[in-house]
Amino acid sequence: MSCKIIAGGLAAVLGCVGYAASATACGGNLPTQAALHDALVASVKASGGPSNGGLDFNMWASIVDRDGVVCAVAFSGGTRGDQWPGSRVIAAQKANTGNAFSLDSFALSSGNLYGTVQPGGSLFGLQFSNPVDPAVAYRGDPNAYGTPTDPMVGGRVGGINVFGGGLALYSSGKIVGGLGVSGDTSCADHNVAWRLREALGLAQVPGGVNGGTDGLIYVKKDPTGFEHPDCGNKEAAVGAQIGASTGP
Repeated sequence: MSCKIIAGGLAAVLGCVGYAASATACGGNLPTQAALHDALVASVKASGGPSNGGLDFNMWASIVDRDGVVCAVAFSGGTRGDQWPGSRVIAAQKANTGNAFSLDSFALSSGNLYGTVQPGGSLFGLQFSNPVDPAVAYRGDPNAYGTPTDPMVGGRVGGINVFGGGLALYSSGKIVGGLGVSGDTSCADHNVAWRLREALGLAQVPGGVNGGTDGLIYVKKDPTGFEHPDCGNKEAAVGAQIGASTGP
């Protein structure tokens, strides 16, 4: 944790104390950064894992706790430049979404929200309701991105994402946070997140919109309700094989 007080007296000191508390808030049933990294590497073809049906690129992954505090950030490649730089924050945003719109009794993945936010949908505009906090997302030394000391860790990054790759995490019948994956097509991101959640042992989903799960419901065009567009590669076939999606 880094906290530099420039001005503000006691208020600034208390702000630093609050940030320190947030930075140590994650734990319990949530995996370490090392566990997240190793499971991500094993879930991505570019780093030795199985194909996920899309471009098979390296990826970023992030975990948040139930309060939306970023707990861990990792990438699957050899260096942080081996995957899309923009996907680091998107992964954290997806993790926040999976956590923010799921309950102990019911899970919604980020991709389940796609059709609902289209013009005329029942949740149109939801994706603009909780913007990413750039002061959390982009603070600190970029050389630490994706490491155990990633500067996002301990902060609430926020953000709502409405395409595949964000899932809720469950342990002992309770939701404990969210997982986000980004770096490929959104459909491939969902497949990787699905494999990753299983590998981390946090996939005891209690219910959802796709046959009691938070899997994607693919359609060829014009998603409505909780549906998601087919990305047009082999993601849907892989998703069906691993139980992550149905259709089209």
